[in-house]
Amino acid sequence: MELEGKVAIVTGAGNGIGRATARLLAEEGASVTVADLDVEAGQEAAGMISAAGGIGAFMPLDVSSLEETQRVVAETLQIFGRLDILVNCAGIYARGDVVATSLETWNRMLAVNLTGVFLCCKSAIPAMKAGGGGVIVNLSSSVGWQYGAPGIAAYAASKFGITGLTKSMACDHLEDGIRVNAVCPGPTDTPLIRSSRSEEDLRAFVEAQPTGRLADPAEIAAAVVWLCTDRASYVTGVAFPVDGGQSAFP
Repeated sequence: MELEGKVAIVTGAGNGIGRATARLLAEEGASVTVADLDVEAGQEAAGMISAAGGIGAFMPLDVSSLEETQRVVAETLQIFGRLDILVNCAGIYARGDVVATSLETWNRMLAVNLTGVFLCCKSAIPAMKAGGGGVIVNLSSSVGWQYGAPGIAAYAASKFGITGLTKSMACDHLEDGIRVNAVCPGPTDTPLIRSSRSEEDLRAFVEAQPTGRLADPAEIAAAVVWLCTDRASYVTGVAFPVDGGQSAFP
């Protein structure tokens, strides 16, 4: 187990990529704070970790609140004594160009997807510095790495923002022993993507992908967890596409 003795916080860990990441971190020996706004899903995810022999503790979290991000870090330190890894998976999704997107939707998208990453990192970095360093992995998107897409103006803006924030933090905290990277998943089979499209639209969307399928959340989690290990000790400031070839095809 490559992460034995390490302590991680995973936001958005109740479902999808966050849940898969929390489980894999625990399988690699890390103690994991499962943080999510969805209490039922978060408790279930933490229970699955415990049932498999891992160490997981659920904590409710609204990532758009500085008070709550500080509380989760403080409680993690109280329970586990340290903080080595932060994975920012919490996110929301909405469709619409700038004309169709309401100001309320725009503000909420940025509050959760981008400001949430900022607040979690702001709260976690002092604890990591006190412990001698750490690793942060932020979940951006294939739409947030190199190219845009029609009809998702607010979402794309938030994900491009994560990529830029990641690179800046990597520069700022290199001397603190903190590596900061982003994973940019392609379309992944999560409740988020299934709830945003009709079955017919989703089928057409999947068929248009280079691989002809969605990623399994575990495939994205594998890349995230690799970045948390010492095998990635020379990797920081990277936006890493895990997209089934999406970024390689015109």
